[in-house]
Amino acid sequence: MESAGYAVESFGSAEEFLASGSERRAACLVVDIQLPGISGLELQKKLAGVEHRVPIVFVSAQGTKANLDKAMSYGASGFLSKPFRRDDLVKLVGTAIQR
Repeated sequence: MESAGYAVESFGSAEEFLASGSERRAACLVVDIQLPGISGLELQKKLAGVEHRVPIVFVSAQGTKANLDKAMSYGASGFLSKPFRRDDLVKLVGTAIQR
């Protein structure tokens, strides 16, 4: 993402991200479904209640229809199954930010 011109911050868990206060600064999140601690879907639910709704693009090796349906029904901007092409991620993030 940095090579595509985006500033990037990385976090080891959803809890670490939430504690940082970065949800107010982020233009888009790229989140795995499976995270240590709370899942990416649980993070999405928590963020749905804050004033600034940051777009979320999910990536997952668990690209099941159930996970895709849940993510999209909770308002995800996109979903990519691993492995994915770099260009697909860059395009999806760009589209999410423009919305």
